Amino acid sequence: MHTIHSTFILADHTVHQIAFDPTTFTDADLLWLPHYTDLTAAGRKRKADHLAGRIAAAHALNALNERTIPGIGPSGEPLWPAGTSGSITHSGTRAMAFVVANPHALIGIDCDAILPEEEAREIKDGVVDAQEESVMIQSGYPFALALTLAFSAKESLFKALFPQVKEFMGFDCARVTEIDARRITLQLTGSVGRFVEGKCFTLAWQRVDESVCTLLKA
Repeated sequence: MHTIHSTFILADHTVHQIAFDPTTFTDADLLWLPHYTDLTAAGRKRKADHLAGRIAAAHALNALNERTIPGIGPSGEPLWPAGTSGSITHSGTRAMAFVVANPHALIGIDCDAILPEEEAREIKDGVVDAQEESVMIQSGYPFALALTLAFSAKESLFKALFPQVKEFMGFDCARVTEIDARRITLQLTGSVGRFVEGKCFTLAWQRVDESVCTLLKA
């Protein structure tokens, strides 16, 4: 599969990015992965996305002098090598990874294409409540951008918490309480694992082309 590696800075952190062409993917490309047999039954798109994400993760780990590739956990989560924490995201023809040398860190990254306005209006009730919608409107950002940002931030939070809580979370598990030019704050609406109701998490965000990227590092 044809790929191009690059990096960009998000909130003073280096994110590794892979641009890839899924039309060039072949099953033989998966042989690079130690866990390639785990993907035998996956569809072509899933295989290409997974491969691109693991290539991004390998670059991020290599920057920490870790020469390995994350495996797949029982719930599909990446299995990071001892002493590290990280997160992977893929959207369209782009995959990203962020890794730190701290096994106890909460790390979540997500990138999503900005939704069309009509689609954003159609799905908003499944992503945010009326209180959150008010925060989005007060932010001054176009509705579709703000909703995509809320969606992405919640995905990043869920990715960050899952390795510790081992629980799947719906979009109503966290509420958007603040949005500014660089940050978005989420508050838990109920207790999740050791994280109590009301706990707040602040994520960095930025627009990358026609997408929104969010990052939690705590």
